[in-house]
Amino acid sequence: MSKRIAVVFDSAGTLLHMYRVAKDARTGNILENIESTAIVAQKNGCGLVVLNAESDIILRSRKDMSLFEFIREYGVSIGISCSKGEFTQEIACEVIRGTAPRMGDVHDVLEMVTVRCPNIFYLAAGLIVDSEARSVPYVLSTGGNVFSTTLQTVQTLHAMKVDTYIASGDSLFALMQLADFINIPQERVFAFSNTLMKEKIVLELKRKYEKVIMVGDGINDILAFRAADLGIMTTQQGDKRPEELRKSADVIIDNIIKVVDVVKAL
Repeated sequence: MSKRIAVVFDSAGTLLHMYRVAKDARTGNILENIESTAIVAQKNGCGLVVLNAESDIILRSRKDMSLFEFIREYGVSIGISCSKGEFTQEIACEVIRGTAPRMGDVHDVLEMVTVRCPNIFYLAAGLIVDSEARSVPYVLSTGGNVFSTTLQTVQTLHAMKVDTYIASGDSLFALMQLADFINIPQERVFAFSNTLMKEKIVLELKRKYEKVIMVGDGINDILAFRAADLGIMTTQQGDKRPEELRKSADVIIDNIIKVVDVVKAL
């Protein structure tokens, strides 16, 4: 007999209030609150690549070291958080090898996030890779804090015998810390989940549960919304959301705790 309900959460912007910074490779300017998934969605062959390394390891690297040299020397893996068109890890590495980003650029964005986001819970670094232009237009960092009602939401769902999962484009390092804090088992955490992977996760869970709910706030959640029995879009982050995403959601909420009310109504 199948279990009754599963809730799948996105991470950044959904369970966590995020602060985002990007460094423009062309101008050297630091840009705040950039929406990286929206940039990737604008052009084929673009991907949001995440460095699967702890921030203190990144910050110990030499600033004059190339990004590709860092990846090779420290044995750092990369993950693709989201992409448009044909885009693989092999393509990303090939482009990174032939471009100019230095670890000093990564240091700059990490340090900016740390300064602007006190009591930081989550910190990560990545980049946008344009495979058609053979360039890395932006180096990125994101950091954030758990929303004040996130833990209460997950605890209440568990008390209701609802199984909870995380499917996010973030790295495993970041997600494990979050999952431990809100008591979601490690085996129910899916890192580096792009748009198609989130959809696949939801479809596979629908074989085990009577109802599967997807909760997210980004354009990379759109297919999972459509695949789920119920798609819940959160606006708690405060960013403007694409109209296409709004239309794909069944319910729009302004606080993660309202997921509990939706589940109770099923």
